[in-house]
Amino acid sequence: MALLGLLVLKEKLSWTMTAGILLAFVGVLLVVYDGDLRAISLRSFGKPGDILIMISAVNWAVVSVLSRRGLKTHPATLMMFYVMSFGWLFTSILFFATGDISEINQLTFNGWMGVAFLGVFCSGLAYIAWYDALQALSTAQTGVFLYIEPLVAVIVAFLILGEAITAASLIGGAVIIFGVWLVNR
Repeated sequence: MALLGLLVLKEKLSWTMTAGILLAFVGVLLVVYDGDLRAISLRSFGKPGDILIMISAVNWAVVSVLSRRGLKTHPATLMMFYVMSFGWLFTSILFFATGDISEINQLTFNGWMGVAFLGVFCSGLAYIAWYDALQALSTAQTGVFLYIEPLVAVIVAFLILGEAITAASLIGGAVIIFGVWLVNR
């Protein structure tokens, strides 16, 4: 995201910001791989989920950089509406073309509440916050906050699932926070 901001939007990217991004990335690796950095190898990369995450990261970087231009003339809520509408249209076309529509009738009240929660809070309000940040900060400064997500996942897994928080998670989390601070200081 920072690289696209530099190349496409001509945003500044200092050595300190670059160091912060790299540090936060190392922190993410520590958290995700629980300190076992040997697990990172080209031989183990390439599972379908890994590939989808890489595609998603590139996609989100492109959307964010393109959105930054639109945010100069449109409010964050309108940009969120555009992105959500496009996403809904695209996934609906795919669903109706390949899915079994009868499955919708099987969704329970709790299922619909879950869909509503995800739509309103995890997507709608999150996108508005993201676009507000993109209006105020550079692409690199905003994008580096995504590195906090694995740390939040560890904390939520601890609180809800009772999973242990390891020393690697704590160290990685501290490295992530320090990296994000370096980029945004």
